[in-house]
Amino acid sequence: MTDIYGERQRALQQAFGVQPLAERVREAIVLPEIPPEHQGFIESRDFFFLSTVDHRGYPTVSHKGGAAGLVKVLDGTTLAFPSLDGNSMYLSMGNIVENSKVGLLFIDFETPHRVRVHGEATASRDDPLMNAGLPAFHGAEMVVRVHVTEIFVNCPRYIHRYRRLASSRYVPRPDCPAPPPQWKRIDALQDALPARDRDIAAQLGGVLTGDEYAALVVKGEA
Repeated sequence: MTDIYGERQRALQQAFGVQPLAERVREAIVLPEIPPEHQGFIESRDFFFLSTVDHRGYPTVSHKGGAAGLVKVLDGTTLAFPSLDGNSMYLSMGNIVENSKVGLLFIDFETPHRVRVHGEATASRDDPLMNAGLPAFHGAEMVVRVHVTEIFVNCPRYIHRYRRLASSRYVPRPDCPAPPPQWKRIDALQDALPARDRDIAAQLGGVLTGDEYAALVVKGEA
């Protein structure tokens, strides 16, 4: 595990007169392996935020959602999660192939509580976990494995409390096929859809204009 602080962090800590405190906090919370209490929390989540870095050096942050158990702790330094069907851009997965460094943020908005992870990731289209019968991995296009280099709990004091209302109907489940996404009804996309998706608009009631799709998003119906 490398030092989580660089020259810029240390300079700011000195400027604000908190360098001794910052060192004590680092010693107390930054760990090289996943402790049992973090493992239970991580594996109970049905979403997390994933940060990656693209070919231009821009950080990209993505919400990753699914069924509970979306992230599996394989051992003290390894996490795995499925990459489910998305918007066909493959930003996060492409970034991981380009630059393996990733950050993961796990939050419970009801408690509140959060845990942060830094690591090195790989993405595979034939990972054994794709055929391991894990419900949360059903429908995975790829599996990402993260070698954890740092994990630490963060102070939750600025996390607003929100209550979970419902699961997304689009989460793949072994016993219930997920409906196709509404965005594949947009008229401007029809000639670019792969052959397997070209009947989706007809299934869902016809094509939509971009404005009509945007209206569904605003109403929470997309």
